[in-house]
Amino acid sequence: MKRGKKYLEAAKNVDRTMSYETEEACAIVKKNATAKFDETIEAHIRTGCDGRHAEQQIRGAVVLPNGTGKKIRVLVFAKGAKADEAQAAGADYVGAEELIPKIQNENWYEFDVIVATPDMMGVVGRLGKELGPKGLMPNPKAGTVTMDVTKAIEDIKAGKIEYRLDKANIVHVPVGKASFSEDQIKENFEALMGAIVKAKPTSLKGQYIKSVTLTSTMGPGVRVNAARYVQ
Repeated sequence: MKRGKKYLEAAKNVDRTMSYETEEACAIVKKNATAKFDETIEAHIRTGCDGRHAEQQIRGAVVLPNGTGKKIRVLVFAKGAKADEAQAAGADYVGAEELIPKIQNENWYEFDVIVATPDMMGVVGRLGKELGPKGLMPNPKAGTVTMDVTKAIEDIKAGKIEYRLDKANIVHVPVGKASFSEDQIKENFEALMGAIVKAKPTSLKGQYIKSVTLTSTMGPGVRVNAARYVQ
């Protein structure tokens, strides 16, 4: 894969044979984010889980103390008083059955997260083919299927992010923006790692966290010393 000059310059700042302490890794990633836009800082956590087994699936959510740096648009599936509550709590969109054709036929995706009350999951389930592949299906483990729509919306707007294993048993999660301070990136990353460590499946044998890498949208990956998180 051919890399641009900026990437190659940034790569000189990273020793590929080394695992950096968190503080230094955050500093390097921020320094290497030189694009003309505000790059997203992401964590990529390779686990020893086997996601083919339900008991080894990792899925949950954590509120990043400094937010994500992105305005999150929330769609709530609710009716009656719960719909009114969602509107009052700052949901960007609130609706029910009438949204199904809008999503299915008009390819409407002007939202980032969906929250649903439990009684609406029958309706939302009809959108499984559309929402599932995009990772948008509400889930009780992530706190997006709930009667407490106010708390769900407030948490999401404050910087709540969802994490889950992909098919390669890796978790990919944004932990901030290049415009954040090194301390803000570090605090967000450590909050994420705390949640991932707590989510370790009890049935897992062997090494849980195999590697952790921080990277910006356009920059090279920086390997983080994960030992302190798994002791």
